[in-house]
Amino acid sequence: MQTRSEKDSLGTREVPADAYYGIQTLRATENFPVSGLREHPHLIAAFAYIKKAAALTHLEIGVLDEERADAIVQAADDVLAGELHDQFVVDVFQAGAGVSFHMNVNEVLANRALEILGAERGDYSRLHPNDHVNMSQSTNDTFPTAMHLAAMLQWRDLRPVLTDLAAAFHAKGDEFGDIVKSGRTHLQDAVPVTMGQEFDAWGAAIDRSVALITTTVEELGELPIGGNAAGTGINLPPGYRPKIIRYMSELTGFQLSKATDPREQIQSRQAIAAVSGGMRNLALELTRIANDLRLLDSGPLTGLAEISLPARQPGSSIMPGKVNPVMPECLNQIAFHVIGADTAVALGAQAGQLELNVMMPIMIWELLFSMEILKNFLPVFRTGCIEGIVAHRERAESFAHKSPSLATALNPVLGYSAAAEIVKEALATNRTIMEVARERSDLSEEQLNEILSPENLTGQLEREGN
Repeated sequence: MQTRSEKDSLGTREVPADAYYGIQTLRATENFPVSGLREHPHLIAAFAYIKKAAALTHLEIGVLDEERADAIVQAADDVLAGELHDQFVVDVFQAGAGVSFHMNVNEVLANRALEILGAERGDYSRLHPNDHVNMSQSTNDTFPTAMHLAAMLQWRDLRPVLTDLAAAFHAKGDEFGDIVKSGRTHLQDAVPVTMGQEFDAWGAAIDRSVALITTTVEELGELPIGGNAAGTGINLPPGYRPKIIRYMSELTGFQLSKATDPREQIQSRQAIAAVSGGMRNLALELTRIANDLRLLDSGPLTGLAEISLPARQPGSSIMPGKVNPVMPECLNQIAFHVIGADTAVALGAQAGQLELNVMMPIMIWELLFSMEILKNFLPVFRTGCIEGIVAHRERAESFAHKSPSLATALNPVLGYSAAAEIVKEALATNRTIMEVARERSDLSEEQLNEILSPENLTGQLEREGN
């Protein structure tokens, strides 16, 4: 293998001649051969946006010549176009604060810029990773800024996926709107609802999660860039902060602003933890919904069997013909991971010490990975599960008409105690609430039909204008 010599403050090493990364990246690959996992493309893109915006800012201010600035900008554009991603080789488990990955970025952009200038890779006398690509920057301010941008980019991808899933639930709500079924609380028979109301409520839960996460993501638009080392702003040229924020806003299309207190933004990862908490809450809702779907699909003969989920694959290696609810089962597992990932983020957030939180790499990896696996699976879950659900009207409505909780509607007329006696007798004699109420009350058939109609009960909230 052909190599080139590079030197840093620890000495000289041989780097693969065809590599765009340099000596500090090489050391990181040797120090941290942990997982084989590489940084998410959105984090790579976020750093490319920062470096491009910095070069444009430095050119505008006049502290970087046009030739070098243009080369750095072009190198960043190459990365944003998806090129050179194989050169970002630092493991996601790495040195604290993300210094290793940050230098990986600086070295890749520097060597690509050198190539654009017609120079050899590693000829840092012409263009240097630290002096030019990293001018006016520190890992202290660039890594948290990149975390914010990467999370915003990932949310921009995930949000429409969630919106589509919620819409699919609402569509099923419309489709199943006239199917009356027994409600269940404590897994016991409760007053009737419609199947459409159940599906609409699931859609509404996802809508709420999207709204809450969106609010927290908006907080990420405040960036610590320009805080530099420890939030001091050391070595910044005048006007750097507002200009680099302006360029990053133009490049990303996000509404960005400079941090009110960059020291706080470098010390604290509160905003990232809030987004991760929103993802955890979303995962809790998704796994709750997945469990409900599995319950309603249970059977086909010995369970609730009020709905059938689409058959996606044979369900057993030994029991012929068995079909399992594999799509919600997979969603459960994804949700469990997201919840666990949030724990890692929370631990990282509290681990900040004095002027810097050094646990940033694991925090952003876990957050982006959680969002990624949801983004990848939920469209398949929507099309391969939710959109193909079939309701079993006759079974659902038979449960509704048998439910002893129909007697709840008799409370205002007969009183709770009298209604409870009707329920006890109905259960003991295996008769319906209607049959027993005919015998034990003075209510007419017309009154009973009006009071005990499941269709009537399920629409009371809307009918009363509440």
